Amino acid sequence: MKITVLPGDGIGPEITAAAVEVLTAAGKKFNLSLTFDKQLFGGCAYDATGIPLPEATLASAQGADGVLFGDVGGPKWDGVEPTKRPEKGLLQLRKALGLYCNFRPMQVSKYTAHLSPLKTDLAKGADLLIVRELTGGIYFGEHKEAALVNGVETASDVELYTKPEIERIAKKAFEAAKLRRGKVTSVDKANVLGTSRMWRRIVQQMRDKDYPEIELNHMYVDNCSMQLILNPKQFDVILTNNIFGDILSDEASTIAGSIGLLPSASLGDGTGLYEPIHGSAPDIAGKGIANPLGTILSAAMLLRYSLKQEAAAKAVEKAVETVMDAGYRTADLATPELKKVSTQEMGHLVAQALAK
Repeated sequence: MKITVLPGDGIGPEITAAAVEVLTAAGKKFNLSLTFDKQLFGGCAYDATGIPLPEATLASAQGADGVLFGDVGGPKWDGVEPTKRPEKGLLQLRKALGLYCNFRPMQVSKYTAHLSPLKTDLAKGADLLIVRELTGGIYFGEHKEAALVNGVETASDVELYTKPEIERIAKKAFEAAKLRRGKVTSVDKANVLGTSRMWRRIVQQMRDKDYPEIELNHMYVDNCSMQLILNPKQFDVILTNNIFGDILSDEASTIAGSIGLLPSASLGDGTGLYEPIHGSAPDIAGKGIANPLGTILSAAMLLRYSLKQEAAAKAVEKAVETVMDAGYRTADLATPELKKVSTQEMGHLVAQALAK
């Protein structure tokens, strides 16, 4: 099984190195034949080749079973031509891999519940997965920039969805729910939008026909945004469209108390892309203080969703829990009573816990 590794920029090389060490340990423990192909991507690729996504990198990703990605970008490339910015390479890669589904899990663990902006007892134990459609909706509909229409400045953006687009993202959500607690909350604005009414009808039909074992309820997006604050523990899998998912996933990540622990996956019908949700943090790059756990947990998602190795994925997640139970923290979460470790040391500790 081939994994393409794209360290990228900033802290990317440090955090992906830690995740690769953990994946290697998982491979040994579960007798998995894993190979790693490290490629240039983002700003470092632009510096070396003049473009953020070289052909060799794209070919490697397209031929891989999964892609582990760090981060791209930084002030160094702010003046680069827009079509060659590091972030443009990421958009190009997502398009080339046909990634239409974004998985954003959010867990409020006992280690970070006190850091949540919500009251600790309200936040602690929340464990949900946002399944966001990535390639349709208002972001990809027809856009008309501001112009005078009958003497009035006017602009418009079209929300567009097709039945196949809704069916394929709903399938991802239902299948994910089967691996979790069996509950899907489909979020829309069906009281106002025609696309949402179609979305709701298709999702309900799919559940009734193909997933009767899944508990499905529907919720308006404004109510969902409120319910995430009032009672985040009521949610298991949240299924929603592109723009609503964009907003709700950022809201949910704030509840967690620390973005350093949050992974994500972008999925399609082929190779998946796995990355932490935080940025490249060039100000701390090379200092050995970045938190690699979001990347390590992204590697667990790679094991689960791309390699279909559920036992190995759970073992990685358990190893992270074991290390945190032992009181080890990187600089972002360290306090005087805890054991402060470097990025590399955290990777070693998780790999060792996994091996046991």
